[in-house]
Amino acid sequence: MWIFQHLLEIFLEYGYIAVFSVLLLCGFGLPVPEDVTLVTGGVISAFGKANVHFMFIIGMLGVMIGDTFVFVLGLWKGSKILEFKLVKKYLNETRFQLVQEKFSKYGKWVVFMARFMPGLRTPIFFTAGMTKRVSFLRFFLTDFLAAIISVPVWVYLGYFGANNFDKLMQWVHKGQMLVLISLGSVLLAAFLIYKFKKKPQGQES
Repeated sequence: MWIFQHLLEIFLEYGYIAVFSVLLLCGFGLPVPEDVTLVTGGVISAFGKANVHFMFIIGMLGVMIGDTFVFVLGLWKGSKILEFKLVKKYLNETRFQLVQEKFSKYGKWVVFMARFMPGLRTPIFFTAGMTKRVSFLRFFLTDFLAAIISVPVWVYLGYFGANNFDKLMQWVHKGQMLVLISLGSVLLAAFLIYKFKKKPQGQES
């Protein structure tokens, strides 16, 4: 994967600041896979060039700041954002209609789902701000919830898989499934905890 190789060279040279900068630009629409960026950050941590736990924090900061900037830009400029050439590239009429369909289907939770929909993430965040369908606080908390699930999966995947490149690339290609499995596990655990807490004391064994 040539993107991985290029990112690896840059990250090995410049470390945390390079990872943070690329993630920030990913939020602005840079056509570099966010998952590969995070995995590469995990890989350089395995090589001793960074601390993997701090890399996770850097990953969260880069993702959240980039996403929030896109949302606020849409909120601030409104429909005028569609006049920007760069925005038109990522939010053309066809994609805008697709984003509207996602909002109709998932409601405000489309912000959460956007984390797992590469290619639609930036348009969804622009639209969420532009149409004011979601308040800033709801956007931030929902996006944070999605990021806190996906970011550690990618970073630690790179960290633990760094010594087996071929296997790592297979995991990256199947990565969305890994993230969704993690998401499912978290939701299942939350559901079980909720049901346990609601269980009447008289029914406890």
